[in-house]
Amino acid sequence: MLSRTADSLFWLARYVERAENVARILTVGHRMASLAHSLGNAGNEWYSTLRAAGCEDGFFGKYEAAEAGTVIAYMVFDADNPSSIFSCLETARRNARAVRTALTVDMWEALNQSWMRLRDLDPAAIIAHGLIDFLDWVKERSLIFTGAYANTMLRNDAFFFTRLGTFLERADNTARLLDVKYHVLLPRDEGVGGALDYYQWQAILRSVSALRSYHWIYHDRLQPWLIAELLLLRPEMPRSLRASMEQITRHLDLLADTYGGKRGECHRLAGEMYARLCFGRIEDIFQSGLHEFLVAFLDQTARLGGEISRLYLM
Repeated sequence: MLSRTADSLFWLARYVERAENVARILTVGHRMASLAHSLGNAGNEWYSTLRAAGCEDGFFGKYEAAEAGTVIAYMVFDADNPSSIFSCLETARRNARAVRTALTVDMWEALNQSWMRLRDLDPAAIIAHGLIDFLDWVKERSLIFTGAYANTMLRNDAFFFTRLGTFLERADNTARLLDVKYHVLLPRDEGVGGALDYYQWQAILRSVSALRSYHWIYHDRLQPWLIAELLLLRPEMPRSLRASMEQITRHLDLLADTYGGKRGECHRLAGEMYARLCFGRIEDIFQSGLHEFLVAFLDQTARLGGEISRLYLM
C-alpha cells in the first residue's frame, strides 16, 4: 500500500473518532454546567470542556471568556478550530475522497451522508435549543461509520491502519477526560464526595457510555479510584486505555507480519505502554499521582503517533 493511502486511512479514522469524542466532551460539559447551576455552584465546566478537548489555546486566541455560547460555537462549527466537529468531519471526508477506492461503499456513504447533513444544519438553532440532539446525532454517525468499516473491510493493511487511527484517538480522549475531572474540574469550595463531585463522576462515566458497565463490574456506589481503574486498567471496558492499547499493539503486529516482519520504535513503545497497563495497579497509580500518570500517557500517545507515521506513513 502507498504510504499516502495509509496516511489518509489512518487520519480518516482519527478524525471521525475525534468528532465523536468532541461530541462526548460537549455532552458532559453541558450536563455538568446544568448540574452546577441547579446546585447553586458556579464552576468552571465550560473551561474544563475546552481543556479536555485540547482547544484551550485556540479558543482564547479568539474569545476572552469561556461561556456556553462561545465554547459550543468554537467546538462545533468553527472552521478555524481543527478539532471542531465541523472541521473533523470535513477533514475526514477530504481524506476519504483521496482514497475513495480503498473504502467500501458502506464506509463512503456513512461519511458522505454525515457531511452533507452537517452542511445543511443551522448553527444558531443548534446552539440555542438543539445541542443535545445534535451531539447524539454525531455520536450515532460515528458509530455507523465504525460499524461500516468493522463489518465490510477486508482484514488487510487498509483495515489495520484504519483501526490504528480509531484506537489511538480513543486512548488520547479517555485520558484527557479522566485527567480533567481529577485535576481541574472540582471547585475548591466543594469537598470530595459531595453532591457535585458525585454527579461529575457520573457524567464522566456517561460520556464514555460506561455508567452501566461500572455498576455491572463493581456493584458499588461511584468511587473515584474504581472509576479510574475502569477507564485505565480494565480490559473488558472498550474505551479504557488498556483495551485501546491492546488493539493498537495487535494491529501493529499484524502490520509487521504483513510487511515482512519489519518492526520499529512504534512497536516497542506500544508494547511498553500496553505492558504498563496490563500489570499496573490502581493504588500504585494514585500513590504516584494520577495526573502525572495521565500526562505521561498523553505524551507517549503523541510520540507513538509520530513513530507510526515515521515507519509507515511517510
